Amino acid sequence: MTKLTDLSGDMVSEILSRVSLTSLTAVRSTCKTWNDSSKNQVLGEKGARKKQFVEFMIQGSIVYSLRFNLQGVRNDKDENDFIYPSMKEIRIPNNQGVKFYEIYHCDGLLLCVPKGCPSRILVWNPYLGQTRWIRVKVSHLSTYALGYGHDGNNNNRNHKILRMFYDYRNKKSIEVYDFHSDSWRFIDFNQELFHRVNDGVSLKGNAYLLGNEFLVCFDFTRERCGPRLPLPVPSVEHHVILSWVRDEKLLVLFTQYDKPEMIEVWISVKVEPNAISWSSFLRLDMRVVNGLHGTFFTHFYPKSFVIDEEKKVVVLFDLERCESRVHSETNGYQMAYIVGEDGYLRSFNMGVSNSWIWGPSARLVCSSYVPSLVQLHINRPKRKK
Repeated sequence: MTKLTDLSGDMVSEILSRVSLTSLTAVRSTCKTWNDSSKNQVLGEKGARKKQFVEFMIQGSIVYSLRFNLQGVRNDKDENDFIYPSMKEIRIPNNQGVKFYEIYHCDGLLLCVPKGCPSRILVWNPYLGQTRWIRVKVSHLSTYALGYGHDGNNNNRNHKILRMFYDYRNKKSIEVYDFHSDSWRFIDFNQELFHRVNDGVSLKGNAYLLGNEFLVCFDFTRERCGPRLPLPVPSVEHHVILSWVRDEKLLVLFTQYDKPEMIEVWISVKVEPNAISWSSFLRLDMRVVNGLHGTFFTHFYPKSFVIDEEKKVVVLFDLERCESRVHSETNGYQMAYIVGEDGYLRSFNMGVSNSWIWGPSARLVCSSYVPSLVQLHINRPKRKK
């Protein structure tokens, strides 16, 4: 009888590429060889990169893993390669019963921020199952970003956290946490530049933050902010969403407040801390998309999105209101809409949502998550004497 240890490396990679990343820890425990190998390499990484989108999504205070595959999305005759979008609630280890409100991603790590005015934040490596609690000063209206810099002349990554908040004088401050030194330090910055900057995304170790009609990059190596970077479309009259393609390109989606049926998606051609250029990816008139009901645009403001460059489609995530349950705890269904500029549409009901339709719901934490071997100093409960 064939044993697990007798399988070839390619066969193991193929098997593990079909396993949910959040289940890999349990799978590794079934075989000592796989477990030992996982300490030095990411099991199934090659297959996972090629075959599936794996995301994390926060909805209300619940974290979900989101998995789907667009390989057969336009092939109605053979859908064997197509994995329908599915959500699975996941438990963050060592969360101590805390409910999280925001989650940020970089390099396979997730930064989890509790609700309210927390005194601690949690960093989690889902692949290794490791967590680390970090103390912060209590303040209101805090915004975070996770990234990494490079030490000296080598390529070693030093992971850091950017925190923007208002102090007791209602003055905006910025500080950076260094994982190596386990300490925070304040950073000088241009108050005018960051006056209306909200949270953003991490790309190639740096944080790109969305401001009023511009982006600004925080370089974690130099621990400095770059100049204002232009958006491809004036954003004053638009609902703007920032996203990214793996760890390579930035994406920005625009919907007009008075014409929510018109959607523009742009992709970065060049992106650096001090310069950016854009190319139009898709222009969608949702009125010509087949299968949308008449009241679709009444509350249509997608919260997150991803794209497939090769198939020229965009996946929009939004909530659809349950009219019969407006006054109950359940307010809608989490929907995924796969659309193309030729009017192509597939829509999927991914489950009931108990998040308010206008609240901070259905926000993607990362795009095309790839696991990481970044080690965290695990917080372990102290033993009682």
